[in-house]
Amino acid sequence: MEPAPHIALVDDHRDIRDLVSKYLSQHGYRVSVAENGAALRRLLERSAPDLVVLDIMMPGEDGISVCRHLRSTTNLPIIFLTAMAEETERIIGLEIGADDYLTKPFNPRELLARIKAVLRRVNSLPPQRDKLKAKAIRFDRWHLNVGRRELVNSQGVGVPLSTAEFRLLKAFLDHAGLVLTRDQLLDLTAGRAAEAFDRSIDNQVSRLRKKIELDPKTPILIKTHWGGGYSFTAEVEEA
Repeated sequence: MEPAPHIALVDDHRDIRDLVSKYLSQHGYRVSVAENGAALRRLLERSAPDLVVLDIMMPGEDGISVCRHLRSTTNLPIIFLTAMAEETERIIGLEIGADDYLTKPFNPRELLARIKAVLRRVNSLPPQRDKLKAKAIRFDRWHLNVGRRELVNSQGVGVPLSTAEFRLLKAFLDHAGLVLTRDQLLDLTAGRAAEAFDRSIDNQVSRLRKKIELDPKTPILIKTHWGGGYSFTAEVEEA
């Protein structure tokens, strides 16, 4: 039997932590709670949750900052808990990598449904080949500084990347050689944010090709597979 999914719940309100952890436990999940970002970091040092439920508004370090830290160090799925008045923070959270969000006050049953949906989507994604943990990555004639999101060519000339372009490129680098469908690329780069911004994967690929291909009209790094999706063909290595 597979172990029950492990959920990390981060919220500064004890009543929410108690209510949600009890409800999820009753439905077969293992739950660890943390009252802030520091407590979550300590939790991650001793265990490996499958998903993080993260409140945006917390005293001290807020959920946006915690999300940025998680995205720079892990691929953990993240569901934000947000108040109605926090629309800007919610959008920022989705842009930096949250997979979904739920507005307070919420029904624990809806949170359970969203957790199931995110885990199902994540588990359906193709496996990464030799996950790249380095802060810098080389491919073809390019050097990508992951932490600073800087792309530089062999002549030392930098090319600016939008958030969407960086996340698409990183998805290709993490899954080099694999054919990724449009739906898989959407999940890898946007998650629920796709609903908020409605950006076409084909348009994103076209924009990225214009920046990294020698001839975008005859691409050799990002190949199109008609009816299938796209694949990244270049050799990828840690710099």
